[in-house]
Amino acid sequence: MSSAIQIHAGRKAYAHLREHGLRAQDVAIIPAAAGGPKGLILQALDQWIFGEWLPTAPRERTLIGASIGAWRMAAASHADPVAAFQRLGDLYCEQRYPEKPSALYVTREIQNLLHGFIGGYESEIVNQPLHRLHLLAVRGRGLLSAPKSVNKAKAGFVAATFANLASRSRLAKHMDRVIVGDTRDPLFWLKARFDGFDTQFCPLKTDNLGWSLLASGTLPLIMEPVAHIPHAPAGTYWDGGIIDYHLALPYSRVAGSKDGDLVLYPHFTDHIVPGWLDKPLPWRRAGMGANRQWLDNVIMVSPSPSFLKRLTRSKLPDRKDFFYYGTNHDFRILNWKLAISESSRMRDDFAAFVDKPNLDLVQPLNF
Repeated sequence: MSSAIQIHAGRKAYAHLREHGLRAQDVAIIPAAAGGPKGLILQALDQWIFGEWLPTAPRERTLIGASIGAWRMAAASHADPVAAFQRLGDLYCEQRYPEKPSALYVTREIQNLLHGFIGGYESEIVNQPLHRLHLLAVRGRGLLSAPKSVNKAKAGFVAATFANLASRSRLAKHMDRVIVGDTRDPLFWLKARFDGFDTQFCPLKTDNLGWSLLASGTLPLIMEPVAHIPHAPAGTYWDGGIIDYHLALPYSRVAGSKDGDLVLYPHFTDHIVPGWLDKPLPWRRAGMGANRQWLDNVIMVSPSPSFLKRLTRSKLPDRKDFFYYGTNHDFRILNWKLAISESSRMRDDFAAFVDKPNLDLVQPLNF
């Protein structure tokens, strides 16, 4: 039977695999992409990585995510990550909305989801002994700095979309990147400027964890923007995936660290799209152009085409399913949970690769 996973590796990561295999002790950074329900397909893989494999080689690791990726990394930072990933998956699947929910309705549903997910666990997440958690959000500028109405917010995002068509540096005039994260992590590889966006760094604390997770997953125009995050700059906040959809970040800056320098990227697709607005722009994919070296030390694990064919409708769960299934919530929930159960095949094939690496399965990541 064909493998449930595909593995892509950057130039230095491939050389490392050839010499050492894939060792937990060498994993320094784990990114997690935005993408809504797509991220659920990684559940069993996440549970094995954080619940079984990485604990065999305890060390400080940077966990960084946007939107559902931020939520997944918060799950990984629980004292019991296996139970936390299960809880997150169950709560996410169980979302139920009327035919045309208001932005306020959706926001309250997500707040309830997050309360069920992290309520009572805030301290253990923020103070995790080894994981250094960082959550990405976007703060509006210009028309998006404090829109007084939905129409003004729409105008701001229309302007941002056209700016992004020209270049990501022009998008930077409409929004800032905000990283709410663990102050124990020096994060030198991100604090030196690497793109056109102004990046604000704020401390992650128990009283802003929930607000930061909410902001990181706040869908523009579908949810109410977050108007305030404690310990963060004043402003209006939206989904971190708008700027950092698949987290195309300068990972190669950690290459050469004495503690190992691999970036392990469990992902739901085989490519990296910089920002949400770049989805229809294939020439913007990471690994192309001047910044292709950023991925030199990245190992990306994602579902294989054969795996996808076995899923309901031969695709990952996604937000469009809310419209496809409509108010037939039970049928959507059943199919999402069936898809999640299939993730055990990804887990098993990745564990087999870790145990006995087969470089014939590894493809180049730098497109």
